[in-house]
Amino acid sequence: MSHRFTRDEFAIHLTQGIFMTNQFAHPDRNLALELVRSTEAAAIRAHPFIGRGDKNAADGAAVDAMRKFLGTVNFQGTIVIGEGEKDNAPMLFNGEVVGNGNGPECDIAVDPIDGTSLTAAGRGHAISMLAVSDRGSMLDASSVFYMEKLVANEDGHGVIDLSQSLTDNIKALAKAKKKPVSEIKVAILDRPRHADAIEEIRTAGAHTRLILDGDVAAGINAARADNRIDMCYGVGGSPEGVAVTCAIKALGGFIQGRLQWGSDEERERGLAAGLKFDYVYSADELVASDNTFFVATGVTDGELVRGVRPEGKWLRTESVIFRSRSGTVRRVNSDYLAERWLD
Repeated sequence: MSHRFTRDEFAIHLTQGIFMTNQFAHPDRNLALELVRSTEAAAIRAHPFIGRGDKNAADGAAVDAMRKFLGTVNFQGTIVIGEGEKDNAPMLFNGEVVGNGNGPECDIAVDPIDGTSLTAAGRGHAISMLAVSDRGSMLDASSVFYMEKLVANEDGHGVIDLSQSLTDNIKALAKAKKKPVSEIKVAILDRPRHADAIEEIRTAGAHTRLILDGDVAAGINAARADNRIDMCYGVGGSPEGVAVTCAIKALGGFIQGRLQWGSDEERERGLAAGLKFDYVYSADELVASDNTFFVATGVTDGELVRGVRPEGKWLRTESVIFRSRSGTVRRVNSDYLAERWLD
């Protein structure tokens, strides 16, 4: 593996102690550069399944690779949001402890492939991702599958709110961004449940960016100041809402979530777990820590990161690392000898 830092980046990393091995009580700057190996491995293992129509095979290969690499990381991680809990995968389940047992204690959210259907179909925007925060800081929303989410960049603070109508939020954000409503672009999952919301966005005069799957990347893009998406809205997975908060905190962006139950039984489970309904969760309630990491590696090409690319005898990956405490975003390009990954 070759991490291609520029000379200036390398000097900054040395100054900030990126390559030091000191241990701290909380996740330190070493952690992200260890964790990225896990998302890279998951993406590489999923690569042969792109466009093959078998999302379970792709997911299984990614889960297995991520779990093996997580076992080598110098931390004590408890999976709060697990891949197996959602998709009946055999590993990386809620409550599982990963890492080598040394180093800081952390909460972990994992999704070896966010966008399994995208991967199986050969479409873009599938990523391998994991999020990390101080132990006990992630909201465990695993008992409730869906969450209504609203995301924007820093312009959204004090301006938009899930308690307002979607139309009012679009107008308020346009005013804060000093641009006409006709230039506002809202990313939303293309699902029947969003038919009314899609119509409302268009009636308000804004544009929709319909996404087929994988609202984590869309949420991050909405929180980036340099992206064409102004807002991400819709009902998606509650685990993804908690995980993406770790990245949005590093970007200084805005996120709110409101849990959506699908049945009385699910509501009762949520209440028993201490969750709140008809309640708007802030970013600090979704993840109650100012020390978060979010790591993602591209499986297929997207706006956030490029997918795995075979180039001669090499497999090239692109990853992005967010850290909230330092407010940094780092991109890591890695080259792997393809022959080392042959079964």
